[in-house]
Amino acid sequence: MAMDKDKLSAIVGSENVSEDPDLLATWRQAGPVSGGEPQLLVRPRSTAEVRELVKLARAEGINLVFSSSAPPRVRGDSVPAGEAVIVDMSGMDELVRLDRRNKVALIEPGVTFERLIPEVDKAGLKVLMPLLPKRGKSVLASALEREPITIPKYHWDMTDPMLCTELVFGTGDLFRTGSAAGPGSLEQQWAAGGAQKNPMGPAQTDFVRVVQGSQGTLAAVMWCTLKLEVKPSIHRIYFVPDARLSRLSDFTYRALRPKLGDEWLILSARQLATVTAEDPSRVDELAAQMAPWTVVYGVSGYEYLPEMRVAYQEKDLAAHAQAAGVMAASEVPGCSAKRMERILASPSPEPYYKAAPKGAFMDIFFLTTLDRVPHFVSVMEAEAGKHGYPPERVGTYIQPIQQGRNVHLEFTLYYDSADAAKAGELFTSASQALSEAGAFFSRPYGPWADLAYARCPDTVAALRKVKDMLDPDGVLNRGKLCFTREVV
Repeated sequence: MAMDKDKLSAIVGSENVSEDPDLLATWRQAGPVSGGEPQLLVRPRSTAEVRELVKLARAEGINLVFSSSAPPRVRGDSVPAGEAVIVDMSGMDELVRLDRRNKVALIEPGVTFERLIPEVDKAGLKVLMPLLPKRGKSVLASALEREPITIPKYHWDMTDPMLCTELVFGTGDLFRTGSAAGPGSLEQQWAAGGAQKNPMGPAQTDFVRVVQGSQGTLAAVMWCTLKLEVKPSIHRIYFVPDARLSRLSDFTYRALRPKLGDEWLILSARQLATVTAEDPSRVDELAAQMAPWTVVYGVSGYEYLPEMRVAYQEKDLAAHAQAAGVMAASEVPGCSAKRMERILASPSPEPYYKAAPKGAFMDIFFLTTLDRVPHFVSVMEAEAGKHGYPPERVGTYIQPIQQGRNVHLEFTLYYDSADAAKAGELFTSASQALSEAGAFFSRPYGPWADLAYARCPDTVAALRKVKDMLDPDGVLNRGKLCFTREVV
């Protein structure tokens, strides 16, 4: 692959091209994915520069890997499969527009959660965010990768909270999705009262759905509009600890069906202790004091009749808890409701909360339904037992999504340097066992791609046709997903 530094410099400027080996090394490995060979890094500052980079890549046969979040990298989607030029989008960090009336923000890829949250807060709005995103995490990248948000009642569709986008395909063509496509420029749409909130279109296309989760293999996203919600005037957090996951599942189904509550998540003792521990060395101690499972939920009142809104929800939720045989509390060992409220509203502290207890971790996550979670927990426990992996080193996070219709189920393997090999073996065998048990790897990073696509050759054939249309020369994150050979 040709690596002409001068040609890249002519597009973005020599000061925005780097060969720093220490910097490039941060893209060589992420979790179980390794082997990347980044040769250069470029930092574009505009859509025009990105389009020129893509055109150069087509002419020179360069593999472009787009990235916008700070390290540590944990998933592997931005670890190149072979040689590549890293396109670091973090410098495109403008919060272009914040629309209070329509509850939407237009952001570039470099906007992070710690940057966006205070700005949105000042406007009386709230960011819909995943659980404790790492510092330096791109908000756009989080939405693009469909990371689950913690408020299932606002998660209507898998594309939420991402709305409209501006894309650069592997052809170098520029494309705007949804209502952003027109008629008129963005400024003309704003003047007419438009807010780029409808993600579908233009016409009968829905390229947001195609591009989301594609790990940068089909298009680069220049900006997106992001759905926001009103900031509560009253916000209360409750814990529902219990020894039996089945009772908490019953409670969750009863509560989410009528869309009660805001935040709603279920954590194992290990995971709740990891999330809440102020001192990482006390995680094991805290986990031993906690119930095996805990539902964490929030109740909110907004601008109009907030006390009344909170009161009826608290009453209804108490009735549902009683019917399920569980009871809400205002604290758990080591964490009050007020502190949990702050945790749910913020990015992770440094170091990243999952890395703090043992120094390293691996995640296995997929989609399923809540009623099937106990089966997958049993599969995971059995695999851990086969490898002699201590069960207390595995944390479980259950996040209802799409208003509770299904869940994001996540197992986190915590390990230190002495257990690295054992954790890697468990990651591989457990991923295979969970897939055979019916796990749906909707975000197939690294080795999960083979598990996800091996069962559906028709999907592979269709996706390769889409790849051939949108990236005919294979210049975008070559070798990922099911695109492990050159597309013809």
